[in-house]
Amino acid sequence: MAIITLTTDFGYKDHFVAAIKGNILKEVPDATIVDISHAISPLDTRECAYILKNSYSHFPEGSIHIIGMDSEASIENEHIVVQVEGHYFIGANNGIISLITKELNLDQVVQITLPNVQVNSFPVIEVFVRVACHLARGGKLGVVSKPFSGLKEIKELEPRVTNDGKTILGNVIYIDNYGNVVTNITKTLFEAYRNGRPFELIARRQKIKAIHKSYNSFINYELPENQRNGPSDLLAIFNSSGYIEIAIYKSDLKSVGGASTLLGLTNDAMITINFL
Repeated sequence: MAIITLTTDFGYKDHFVAAIKGNILKEVPDATIVDISHAISPLDTRECAYILKNSYSHFPEGSIHIIGMDSEASIENEHIVVQVEGHYFIGANNGIISLITKELNLDQVVQITLPNVQVNSFPVIEVFVRVACHLARGGKLGVVSKPFSGLKEIKELEPRVTNDGKTILGNVIYIDNYGNVVTNITKTLFEAYRNGRPFELIARRQKIKAIHKSYNSFINYELPENQRNGPSDLLAIFNSSGYIEIAIYKSDLKSVGGASTLLGLTNDAMITINFL
């Protein structure tokens, strides 16, 4: 049974997501369709890549991932399929797929060459769904494509190590539904330069001197309840994707706020770690 995932910035108000699913089910009635997200910020390629990069590997090999963002074709935005680690990514050549696969060995990169394609403003159905359903039925990729060597790359903000290894300068790359702020500083990079030294993580005017393995490890349950850290307190963790994340414990953007709002952190905001 084929698995087809959907990641778009279409939201949930309009008919687009339902139309995509309906067309898939007309072509492959027994397909399993999984929504990764339809709440990506409009045209935010890095946000889309972060969410899909941290999702796709949890699916079985052979899964087909449709990316519905900035998908109208042009001479600079070709329709492509990338095969990597047994997964297929179908989307436009706008940099998203390269962000997802930049550290991986690509098996195939091809340009879609479907016959009789109707040019309109909804190529996800007219092109991407047709290719996904072809693959889901066991069709060969070469039948609907030709070799392609122009995979577009987006230059990501990379953390910088300065001050003779005493400072790491990073940036915010993602803000989640709770207002937690994900940086581009990985646990691997942090530990490589820490060498057991104490440190300060600086976000705006706030300083954090510990990074936890989980949210609840922030709480010292041996202390009386009225002396513990708790809701609305600031912390940092190594998140499940291996990045340093800044959070407000048990945050809620609709009430107490989150790290992004309370600290005034937006995408690309600088985060500094000084080893003391």
